[in-house]
This record gives sequence, structure tokens and C-alpha cells, in this order.
Amino acid sequence: MAKSMYAYVREAWKNPETTEVKALLWERMQTWRREGAVVRVDRPTRIDRARNLGYKAKQGVIVVRARIRRGGRRKSRYVRGRRTARMGMRRITGAKNLQRIAEERASRKYPNMEAINSYWVGQDGRYKWYEVILVDGSHPAVKNDPAFAWVTNPNQRGRAERGKTMAGRRGRGMRRKGKGTEKTRPSIRSHANRGK
Repeated sequence: MAKSMYAYVREAWKNPETTEVKALLWERMQTWRREGAVVRVDRPTRIDRARNLGYKAKQGVIVVRARIRRGGRRKSRYVRGRRTARMGMRRITGAKNLQRIAEERASRKYPNMEAINSYWVGQDGRYKWYEVILVDGSHPAVKNDPAFAWVTNPNQRGRAERGKTMAGRRGRGMRRKGKGTEKTRPSIRSHANRGK
């Protein structure tokens, strides 16, 4: 059976370091570094991944590229007496993953739209870039599309900020069920406050 164009694109992006995508990314990132942190793009960089996550080329649906600084949290040096290993400066990580932060920033820049999902498009030593799919729930073209009808529900407001996207659910531990996940539901914070 003949492979579709999307299958070839998917294979090329599976391991960008070994394919022609590496040269493409090297060229593109030189431009991306000079751009702003959240930039609207005309069309998705990875069309196969975007369509897989719900993107449609129609009115009311846009794609935004968000740039996030890589690495853990920067903490100031502890000024009391401690030896360096016990200062609590290194290996301090945030409670959210970088992809979730990218979705939140994109959604904050476009307050009338909701983040559906996002995907990785590149990284260098300092930054990571994600493309976020945003949908306008009040747009007539979106309202009349059965595939996007769920976005118009009031309970979908603030999806990115409430950790309802796939990256947010992964960070909240919602991708797994059963043994070992007892402390994640209904949420980590509410479980911690249960005995109080």
C-alpha cells in the first residue's frame, strides 16, 4: 500500500538529527531566535502532528509558536551557613513542564481562544519551541463544526491554565490509572489537604 505524504513527514520528524530536518531546523532557528517569545504562524511546521492533535485549516483555528527558556529553576544563593551540596540551589525543577508553560503563555496572549494541544518543533542550548493550536470557541465556523463543538462548552474555558491539555494532564499525573496513582486524584493539592 502506498504511503501518504503525512507518513513521510512523520518519519522525517521521528529522529530529526539523522534526517534532512536537521538542516531545515538549523536555518529556521536562526530566525526564531530573533523573533518574539509568542509568534503567530501562517501554517504548522509539522502538519502531520498538528492534524493528529486536532488542527484544521479553517477560520477560528490558529497556530502559535511559543519559545520557552530551557533548564531548571534559578535560585539565589542561600546566605546562611550551609555547605554547597545542602544549599538547595541545584536540581530545583518547576512543578510544571515546559510544554505546559508554553501553552499557558500562548493562551494568555490570545485571551479569546482556547489551547487545544501543542507539540515540539525545535530546541537549542537555551530555548525550546512549541507550536500551540488555539481555537476561538465563539467563531461561527468553529461552532458549526462537530469536531470542535466541545470547545464551545463553558467548562472548557481556561483549558491551558487548568492543566486540561495533554501536556497539563501528563504533568498532573492523569495519564495513568490504578495502582500507584492513589495520590493524584482528584488532584495532588486536594489529596494533600484531605486530612486537614
